Amino acid sequence: MHFVTSVCCEADYKLRVSFEDGSVKIVDLADHLEGEMFLPLKDLKLFRSAHLNPDLDTVVWDNGSDMSPDFLYATGITASKSPELKVAEPPAHYG
Repeated sequence: MHFVTSVCCEADYKLRVSFEDGSVKIVDLADHLEGEMFLPLKDLKLFRSAHLNPDLDTVVWDNGSDMSPDFLYATGITASKSPELKVAEPPAHYG
C-alpha cells in the first residue's frame, strides 16, 4: 500500500504526486473524473484545489473528493527527476 507525501498541479488535469518510496509520478486524471464526487472536478478551478491531506495520506479536493493512493500510483507515469537539457547547436571546438 502506498501513501502520498506531496502533490502539486501540473497542466490541465495532471498532478505531480510524490510517494513514500521516493517515486514521483505524473497522474493524468482527465479520463477518471466520473461519478457524483469526481465530475465536479472537471471545473479546473476546483481541480486545482488538490492538496495533500496528511491524515489520509492522499490527495483531496475542496469538494471532499479524494483518491486512493494506490490508484494514483498505478495510474501515474514516472516523472523524470530533472528535465533533459538540450543544446541548440553543438559546442565549438577551439584549438
